[in-house]
Amino acid sequence: MSGNNDASSGPFGDLHPYRDEFKVYTQIPEHGVEPAEILAFLERTAAAEDSKWESGKVSGTIYHGGHEHYAFLNRAFALYAHANLLQRDMCPSGTKFEGEVIAMTAKMLHGDAVKEVNPKDEVCGAITSGGSESIFNAMLVYREWAQRERGIEHPEIVAPSTIHTAFQKSAHYLGLKLVRTPVTADFVADVDAMAAAITPNTIALAGSAGNYAYGTIDPIARLSDLALARNLGLHVDGCLGGFLLPWVERLGYDVPIFDFRQPGVTSISCDTHKYGYALKGTSVILLRNEHLRHFQYFTAPDWAGGLYASPTFQGSRSGGLAAATWAAMVAMGEDGYLAAARAIMNTADRIRAGIASIPEIRIAGKTTFLIGMMSDEVDIFHVNDYLIGRGWRMNGLQLPPGIHFCITLPQTQPGVAERFVEDLRTAVAYARDPQQEYPQSGAVYGLSATLDGQAMLSDIMLAYLDATYGVE
Repeated sequence: MSGNNDASSGPFGDLHPYRDEFKVYTQIPEHGVEPAEILAFLERTAAAEDSKWESGKVSGTIYHGGHEHYAFLNRAFALYAHANLLQRDMCPSGTKFEGEVIAMTAKMLHGDAVKEVNPKDEVCGAITSGGSESIFNAMLVYREWAQRERGIEHPEIVAPSTIHTAFQKSAHYLGLKLVRTPVTADFVADVDAMAAAITPNTIALAGSAGNYAYGTIDPIARLSDLALARNLGLHVDGCLGGFLLPWVERLGYDVPIFDFRQPGVTSISCDTHKYGYALKGTSVILLRNEHLRHFQYFTAPDWAGGLYASPTFQGSRSGGLAAATWAAMVAMGEDGYLAAARAIMNTADRIRAGIASIPEIRIAGKTTFLIGMMSDEVDIFHVNDYLIGRGWRMNGLQLPPGIHFCITLPQTQPGVAERFVEDLRTAVAYARDPQQEYPQSGAVYGLSATLDGQAMLSDIMLAYLDATYGVE
């Protein structure tokens, strides 16, 4: 959902642009369509939609952008597209793929450091369908741990207000209470406020590296100390930055330590389908030891269909995605990840330097690869309107209003950074005297920059979700 839709084609933009190009199916066709005709349609639509991001004007979303890279991953996927990771007797290669993906990710995030605290610990985890499921599994672990070992029946998670909405969703599904606390003026967790929010029902803390809205990294070191002092779990949401920040640190940038080098960190979510450059949707959930991972597992020894056990929320899991994720990481190698991080940070640095020459725009907090932008002098969404007209697709923020530019490999193309800064400068001039009183664009995770009208906006968002399931 975005404030970047073309309002002229409907309240949510045109969600059915291909209705006149290919038959709309509301039932299975009586006679199957020729595969060549189907593929021709898919190739045309894919090419049209790829053109939206190939220029480098889209924030986030597409993290690698290399069609040869995607073709390679698709070949790996195709070899195992029919395989189910749940059936290891049929697909023993799944043990290699998943085990090595977890091991490589854990090594990248300094999983070896856990043995310095407890020699019996060893970081473990699982491949999931994306960041939301990784976070869900972590929250499930803490709920089950607290209920079984501490007798807490009404568990609470304390996290900063910038924590990803997947925590809200997980709390909703799992019957947890998510206590969100204010952040500092630099848009990072206020650890004192989090400490004050802890109650006897608190089971875990959470922080981000970096958070979705601003890309800022919470003070995980202080949260680690707090978690240890209060005997709580600590989840680090590295879904966005987990596969990039380790390489950024190795390039010499000042990156706060957020991983298993902090003794209080008990789990980390890390998306392979973002800066791991794997296919959508894959992520990794890492846990500090197998004891914690056991709370994630589901077993049913008394089912009529036989003994049943699954490691994550999913039942069947794609062998193709596991193979392609493994292939992406092995093909990239450390040198590939470092080169990508260097190109991304060089681009981000140039954009930051350009923004510094535009006094009406201020950057939110200490940024690395993601640049949050706000303004005290013009309506930032009028700025965004102009950028949309120039083909840019930023992510809208709210509370307070802003936009962000998440830098990925497509933005590292020559001239993209300079073109953005120039268009941003012109957009600010436009926002001083916009063509209409109210901007058309708004925030991604809501359509308002204030709390007013949130109930009405929830209804609008429900209508939008319904619209995405329509056929014509």
